[in-house]
Amino acid sequence: MTDIAELLETAGLTGRGGAAFSTAIKIKAAKENGAELIVNACDGEIGAAKDAWIVEHHLHELIEGAALVASGKRPRISYAAHRGSRTAELIARAGLPLLEVPHRYVSSEETSLISLAHGGLAKPMTKRAPFVFGGRDSQGRRVSPTVVLNAETVWRISQINRLGAEWFRSFGTTAEPGPRLVWVGGHVARPGMCEAAAGVSLSDLLDFAGGLPADARHVGVGGLGGVVITAADARTTIWDTPSMKQLGGALGPGIVTVWNPAECPVETAARLISYGAGESAGQCGPCMFGLPALAADWADLARNPTSKGRQHLKLRLSQLERRGACAHPDGVARFAQSALRTLAPEFAAHANHSCQKVRTPKARTAHAQFA
Repeated sequence: MTDIAELLETAGLTGRGGAAFSTAIKIKAAKENGAELIVNACDGEIGAAKDAWIVEHHLHELIEGAALVASGKRPRISYAAHRGSRTAELIARAGLPLLEVPHRYVSSEETSLISLAHGGLAKPMTKRAPFVFGGRDSQGRRVSPTVVLNAETVWRISQINRLGAEWFRSFGTTAEPGPRLVWVGGHVARPGMCEAAAGVSLSDLLDFAGGLPADARHVGVGGLGGVVITAADARTTIWDTPSMKQLGGALGPGIVTVWNPAECPVETAARLISYGAGESAGQCGPCMFGLPALAADWADLARNPTSKGRQHLKLRLSQLERRGACAHPDGVARFAQSALRTLAPEFAAHANHSCQKVRTPKARTAHAQFA
């Protein structure tokens, strides 16, 4: 019988939570260290919905996948979901061990879940080494070996075990194989879950939701840790890592959001950046001070778009890169950098006092911006 880690290595499965790390490597380390498993079903990113969808429609397969990963005669498995959510209700109703997570952006980060599971706060911990090997938190308390896998990753493990590595590789590209869930929402006719794969066009993803509306101007890919691109780019871009990298992004956690053209995109970006600043764990300088300063600089530039203000904002962004204890500042900075580049014409319109908000029919603007 083929070892599950070997099977996943052959399949080429990578994490579906956004990091895209080899699942086989994580599982090998987990089994070697007798690690407990946390299945992350939090949908922690803005606009995310796939974890809830999997728990709602494929819970049995999710449980099956978790059992394949867990180690030892008495495997320790828990399922993380936001407190009071429908997902948490379904997990508890099924009699599964539930790790209830606060409704904070950084609370569903990998090390936040590990901290919470070991009696600490749901805040990120510094990764001197992966906690799959065990370690200690900032207070010196021992943390037993623990591995965290996204719910879609665990579901795909179940599928690969049943259907085989060749089936999995029949989707996607050679470098990025396998099916992937994508939530397409925002200013579209039919927001919903789409099963896609790397190598399809963003236009095809948007067609699933009724197509990119003619009045659309901007599309977010990857949530708050992702990028914003023009509608023109969305019509021509391939959804894979090389293509998204050219736009400053990646495949990310599987979220595509068409921004509402009835709203000023500079203001939309400002709200997202401010949200990111407010969701800081408050543990290190880049989060405590850098992100609020970034939000203030963005607001200042929106009010008074000058070349000096733009350079100041660029400097602020450079000071945030790879400075935080977790990846939260990097994600917000990446989004802001992308928005600053893509929205350059909008800032120019602000400077000329000619900013225009496109009027759209009520039927379209009724959809939530980040559904």
